[in-house]
Amino acid sequence: MKANTAFAVSDGAPEFVEKKRHDYTNEDKKKVNLDNVARDILYKTLDKNMFSKIKTCTTAKEIWEKLIQICEGNDETKENKLTVSQQKYESIKMKDGETMTEFDERFSAVVIELTSLGKEYSNRELALKVMRALPREWDVKTVAMRESKDLNKLELQDLFANLKAYEFELETRSEALSTSQPTKDLAATSEQCSPSTSKSTEQLSNDAMSLFVKKFGKFLRRSYNPSFSYNNANKSEKTSTDMDCYNCGRPGHFAADYNRPKKDESNKDDRSKDDRRSKERRRTRADKRPTRKNDRKTLVAEESNKNWADSDLDST
Repeated sequence: MKANTAFAVSDGAPEFVEKKRHDYTNEDKKKVNLDNVARDILYKTLDKNMFSKIKTCTTAKEIWEKLIQICEGNDETKENKLTVSQQKYESIKMKDGETMTEFDERFSAVVIELTSLGKEYSNRELALKVMRALPREWDVKTVAMRESKDLNKLELQDLFANLKAYEFELETRSEALSTSQPTKDLAATSEQCSPSTSKSTEQLSNDAMSLFVKKFGKFLRRSYNPSFSYNNANKSEKTSTDMDCYNCGRPGHFAADYNRPKKDESNKDDRSKDDRRSKERRRTRADKRPTRKNDRKTLVAEESNKNWADSDLDST
């Protein structure tokens, strides 16, 4: 019987089994089966495109070496990737409007990429790089951390946790300050302005300014509208003509414009009688007053009578 050409894995390296299959012990059978298990695991994790590139490999070791070459490339490719990653690391800065969580994700991705390419940094180097990448607003915090903490023992995740806590404190203070600022400005304005001093147009609120313009517009319309005064004059003249004076009972004026002394309450009945008499007189005058329409009818009747009389004289 031919020797078995299968491989077994021992201490991380493949081991060729030269024994015949009927001579295998239980330990030999376990080692031979490990290669099949490893290949099965690799096959299940690969997609169709990647599987087509390693399907010619016969052992798990060959599959793994092929995958390393495809993903990481050769030594020259690794050097190029390392150079690009180091440039990213050296030029990284926290952007305007970027939160500490976003900067943590971006910085950690660069560090992980460098570590996979074989470049590692100490805790102190990483901490100093993060502090130099922060804006000037963080100078107070970074200086305090340099003086109070041992950067050689400060892990990267602990550094970002401390910075995130400080960022949250700054945001809370800014929100409280923005909420109380309008109240402080209003109080300061009320203290500085005395009752005798008038506010300028810029200091007036929108509501107050609109109310002022509305009232001022009404004032201008009343002051410069000729029809307003004319109508009021006609209205007052008509009212004074139609109404009777409560003092003397005569029409054409009010009691306030009358220069005679006001009558006593004892003469109230007399005034009421005079009022009735004056109303009757006005009604009588109105009935006797001929209208234009009646005058026209009278003239037409007189002319017709005159023409009829003339015609009778001519006939005789």
